[in-house]
Amino acid sequence: MNVALSPTGEQEAQRAGRLLASSGLRPAFAHTSLQRRAIQTADLALAECDRDWIPVRRTWRLNSNHYGALQGRDKDQVRAEYGDRQYQEWRRQYDCAPPPLPDDSPYSEFADPRYAVIPAEARPRTESLRDVSARLLPYWYDAIVPDLLTGLCVLVVSHGNTLRALIKHLDLVDDEASSRLEVPTGLPVVYELDRHMRPVVAGGRGLLPVRPA
Repeated sequence: MNVALSPTGEQEAQRAGRLLASSGLRPAFAHTSLQRRAIQTADLALAECDRDWIPVRRTWRLNSNHYGALQGRDKDQVRAEYGDRQYQEWRRQYDCAPPPLPDDSPYSEFADPRYAVIPAEARPRTESLRDVSARLLPYWYDAIVPDLLTGLCVLVVSHGNTLRALIKHLDLVDDEASSRLEVPTGLPVVYELDRHMRPVVAGGRGLLPVRPA
């Protein structure tokens, strides 16, 4: 699935950029997923805060969580087939993944050129929040943290559950409580980190990562 931003999402991305500018936050580096709505969100937000010229890195490790066999299916259909409780567990529980997606599914990543360089065994077929954390954190340490160590502002544009995984890591949220984490759509959440990459204030101070609608 590689859907574009809705008109509302475009407006939210532009608002996010204006919020960054008005708060004096001028990103020097940006990181996004490989998915179109995150790329568009970053482009629009950076243009609004006059930072569309900064280096941007894109990675599958910031992609939205993989919904397995539920990919491409209507939420109401899934609820009708499996029940609302099971649907919510798949969406919110830390260690509960939907059934895996077959490799020959039209929604599989195996025919997608964006993932051609990723070894087959590393490509998700379904993911829980635990799985999202496992593929996100190597990129956090290897790519995002080095940018943060410059002392400059870093923008991360990703998706709801992926940002939940990052916030869980930063704020040391336990597995059970992670199901209650909420990430606002289109509103930056700012984290100021110390030299050990721990938050100066737990939970950020309300306004960076920007989640696409």
